[in-house]
Amino acid sequence: MTRGKLYQAYDEQFIGDVDYRLHNDSANNWWGELVFTEYRKVSDGDGYLIELEDGRRGRCSLKKKVNKAVSGIPPLYYHFFRGSGQLE
Repeated sequence: MTRGKLYQAYDEQFIGDVDYRLHNDSANNWWGELVFTEYRKVSDGDGYLIELEDGRRGRCSLKKKVNKAVSGIPPLYYHFFRGSGQLE
């Protein structure tokens, strides 16, 4: 997995560092999965901005994958992320 950062999209407030895997990186539609490096509670839905390791950024939505987690207390859940438009 690769290291990135997640922000609130509306004010670019830093949420946390993430390890991510980008599964599809086409011109107008991209998606993958991520897990926070430390426990963070986030809501499903739109309103996030992901910054990839190479510096590209894009608005995305998150959905928690409840059946997949990294063991620990509290557990670090995987999240599915999806964005549209170009990663800039």
